[in-house]
Amino acid sequence: MSDTDAKQDPAAWAAALESMRDIGLTLDHAGQFWHHGELVTHARLHHALLSWLDIDANGRDVIKLDSARYAYVTVEDTHLRARSAHWRDGRCYLLWDDDVEEELDYSSLALRTDNALEVRVRGHLRGRIGTPAYYQVAEHIVEVDDWFALEAAGHRWTISGIGDA
Repeated sequence: MSDTDAKQDPAAWAAALESMRDIGLTLDHAGQFWHHGELVTHARLHHALLSWLDIDANGRDVIKLDSARYAYVTVEDTHLRARSAHWRDGRCYLLWDDDVEEELDYSSLALRTDNALEVRVRGHLRGRIGTPAYYQVAEHIVEVDDWFALEAAGHRWTISGIGDA
């Protein structure tokens, strides 16, 4: 598309830009990135891609550098996976696979049909708590009225159920 065409048809320019945002990037269930079917093996690039994960205003998963520079990514499962968990003063802290540690968002905790736990990370990303972090969290899960709750941060948090992940 020439500059003249773009000036004459801004909608065509916007559509062309939008099509360039689909770069063939996929994040699989195991947390591996694939680009057009090829595994992304560069460790620092993999870590950078994890740190740039976001969700745009339309609910699409993106790799986002800033408000103008982003590309779409297909996320097959969750954005992040908990690598480990530990308890301090009755609170649970998770280390995610992007190397960021944060306190568990107790109110968003949900049991998946595959028996993993899913939770919001940084308020809007989806995170999966599988082994070995699961076992650290599960030590504080109790059965209440034929369902489950997590005892943490001085409260009992009901664990919701979600469909197939």
